Amino acid sequence: MSAHLLEQVTGYCTRLRLPRVAAQLPAVLAQAERGETSLLEALATLLGTEATARETIRLKTALSMSHLPAVKVLEDFDFAFAPGIDRARLQALASLDFVRRKENVLFLGPPGVGKTHLAIALAVAACRGGLQTYFTSVAELVTSLLAAQQRGQLAARLQFYTKHALLILDEVGYLPLAPGGPNLLFQLVSARYERGSLILTSNKPFRDWGQVFGDEVIASALLDRLLHHAVVINIRGASYRLRDQGAALAPEPPPVPAKRRGRPPRGAPSEGR
Repeated sequence: MSAHLLEQVTGYCTRLRLPRVAAQLPAVLAQAERGETSLLEALATLLGTEATARETIRLKTALSMSHLPAVKVLEDFDFAFAPGIDRARLQALASLDFVRRKENVLFLGPPGVGKTHLAIALAVAACRGGLQTYFTSVAELVTSLLAAQQRGQLAARLQFYTKHALLILDEVGYLPLAPGGPNLLFQLVSARYERGSLILTSNKPFRDWGQVFGDEVIASALLDRLLHHAVVINIRGASYRLRDQGAALAPEPPPVPAKRRGRPPRGAPSEGR
């Protein structure tokens, strides 16, 4: 192995920003010179190491920028606890074709049944697929839009929320929205309509959205745009978070009266009569 050529190639790696190739180069070349690997295998090893490291960094950056509260995947979801959920349907959604078609996904169900877990899992899949993704609760979204409106920067903030290929809006209906919030939410949904995908989670059925937003007209207009190109998944069941407390929360059985020993009281019928 020529020390001069090795130094020259290492310098090229530095200039081309291939630090992992430079670090592994001496060992991989030594294997090739001993005949343990071919030159093509050595090249594949060097470039594969660099590519894997870059993908790891890219995914870590994408997950950080997505504002996810945690990293959850479909493989960790307990489908046995929620037998009504079609696993094949969720796996099909994880292929991200719905994002490419600019469709929406709406998860409905009571608290604790896994709506947010599934929404995050699809968001993680989108990050892995190189799609720009952002997660926020509806309450946080409205607070951000109201603050931007007060600063005269609403258009710029709406543009931020519309630039992502996939936007996840969590907890629709959990908290009352501030005055003006439903209108701003409608503006955002309208801006993304047929331009980008939304994932929403809600503990309220659609028939209650008029009460949630305090305006039947806005609720109807929202649903009209959300459901035009959408997959709706209803999840039923008990809270997964409370599964381990089931026995503790169950009412205690009434105490069994102790049998009286000795002779029965005078006047009481004896057993067997």
